[in-house]
Amino acid sequence: MTSNAEKLYKLIANDSRKKQSLFLTALTNPKSALEKICAMGEELDISVTKQEVIDYLSTIDDEATKMWLIKARGGL
Repeated sequence: MTSNAEKLYKLIANDSRKKQSLFLTALTNPKSALEKICAMGEELDISVTKQEVIDYLSTIDDEATKMWLIKARGGL
């Protein structure tokens, strides 16, 4: 079963503008990155909580995501 957090992550990952915007947010204000992810979910009618996003991101095993998490760790 695919979670809403997984669906949302895949949509963001495949949209270069959303991905870049989120990455820039994470670099400048990591705490707001989770809020932005949740807001993107609302825009796409995919409801997620901050905790669901954190839980899902902790299961991903790819280098790009790990690098993003290292940079944004302070806010997550």
